[in-house]
Amino acid sequence: MPKVVFIVGGERNSFDVDLAAMPYRHHGLPGSLLDVALNVGVLLEHACGGNCACTTCHVIVRSGAEHLSDLEDDEADRLDTAWDLTPESRLACQAVVRGDVECEIPAYTRNYVEEGGGIRLGRQT
Repeated sequence: MPKVVFIVGGERNSFDVDLAAMPYRHHGLPGSLLDVALNVGVLLEHACGGNCACTTCHVIVRSGAEHLSDLEDDEADRLDTAWDLTPESRLACQAVVRGDVECEIPAYTRNYVEEGGGIRLGRQT
């Protein structure tokens, strides 16, 4: 069972993920970092619904890049427009998990205020 770590504001949130049993949330590719984040309660912006049409789900992969699906041309083209792009950048909606991965959600992509005025906090373990 892969371990996926999301770093949010310097805090590490670690989850053992059963990808085969995890329900598909219909945001991003099935088993993507975005799909995993939504299933475990980690907030990750995805303005386009996970369709590789924006960069709001931009993450920085700190380790385990070899356990993600390959970077496709559409994702690379979209990433070229991301703010503060790094060589380790991926779009969470397109990066499908295949093993242990650790990624950071940059501060500029986090949104703690939900439309309607409520504060949103992800489940952390």
